[in-house]
Amino acid sequence: MLYLMRDAYDQMLSPMRVAAELARTACENPFSPLSYAPTSRAVAAGCELFERATRTYAKPAFNLAVPERVVWERPFCRVLAFGEPSTKPKLLLVAPLSGHYATLLRGTVAAFLETHQVFITDWADAKKVPLSAGRFDLDDYIDTCIELFTALGPDLHVAAVCQPSVPVLAAIARMEAEEHPLVPRSAVLIGGPIDTRRSPTAVNRLPQERNIAWFERHCIHSVPWTHQGHGRNVYPGFLQLAGFISMNLDRHHTAHLDMFNHLVQGDGDSAAKHREFYDEYLAVMDLPAEYYLQTVETVFIEHRLPKGEMRHRGKTVDLSAIRRCALMAIEGEKDDITGVGQTRAALDLTLNLPDSKKAYHLQMGAGHYGVFNGSRFRAEIVPKIVAFMEAHGEAASLPITLPDAVAPSIEAGRDVPATMIADSILAARAITPEIRA
Repeated sequence: MLYLMRDAYDQMLSPMRVAAELARTACENPFSPLSYAPTSRAVAAGCELFERATRTYAKPAFNLAVPERVVWERPFCRVLAFGEPSTKPKLLLVAPLSGHYATLLRGTVAAFLETHQVFITDWADAKKVPLSAGRFDLDDYIDTCIELFTALGPDLHVAAVCQPSVPVLAAIARMEAEEHPLVPRSAVLIGGPIDTRRSPTAVNRLPQERNIAWFERHCIHSVPWTHQGHGRNVYPGFLQLAGFISMNLDRHHTAHLDMFNHLVQGDGDSAAKHREFYDEYLAVMDLPAEYYLQTVETVFIEHRLPKGEMRHRGKTVDLSAIRRCALMAIEGEKDDITGVGQTRAALDLTLNLPDSKKAYHLQMGAGHYGVFNGSRFRAEIVPKIVAFMEAHGEAASLPITLPDAVAPSIEAGRDVPATMIADSILAARAITPEIRA
């Protein structure tokens, strides 16, 4: 009912938004007499703020200076590749499935285009996924990671931003435990909640003060008939957005007041920066209920991964199994979402990974957003990530004998696609057949 009421509210305000836009145009158009009134700029600014504050924001576009293409797709996720295929090292950015779209990492993608062939997970808005597509939970997320590492390998580097640090690390651990030949060469965990018992933030403390039944009762709603995914239980984007804003209400109030003043003063550049940020920040999507609840319980309430109690498809996720994939943890000094030490915990828990394959960086002065975007990220963090990936560009190989169908072609000097080699190895060793497409 809450979801339907929210949609009705949005439709009810639609005529008022149109009226506000007409009034704004009348106050800004030099051919309109109203534009010469003393208060025209203030009226136009007020109308724009009203329209922006009440609209539903659509999924933004990446709008990068390189072409993008879909290279892998499932109902809940697709993978985008940027630029033309090249011989650059492959980097998969695993974007958060936590409310915002993958375009939140637009700056992250742009920062690596010169050095890597970049791929990114583009998660689907759950309200647009038909109920017939089935469910999607944390186990499915880990399956997706394993499938992507296999499909994009070999010689793949991975960077997980915030929330996906847990499923990415779990996927690597499961692959290592099965001696999977296509384990990523390196994984960079950026502001990820590996162990939220360390330096807990307000985001971490809330789940500790509630139980999973509270989240199911207050956060989960059914998608109404007005959307393609009607009948699916989700954590709605508009509820997430309310939570995001309430965490820093004063900051958002000040930002909008500043924009009003910029518009009145004719400071178009500052107003444009405000629009650019909030067009991204206010665009949110729904999360599958089963994924959201399982993540809250596993990561934030029970802390199962650092305790060694996390399971995937009935099998223990043992981080001590990680021996080949190099790990780098990056944290921000002023991160108010993922506290200092929570991501570094991954390095402490991978007991059998040599220290030579571990790296850590604490970015001074950076908040949560600053560890994957912005000037500090580009100037100080990106060079360290690139250097780390270059240092671990050669994977520690398993003693694998290529099948007879592949080996003669290599010996004869003929080119054999990497995917053919990987598929032959997987078929010969029957590794993780349940996740093959």
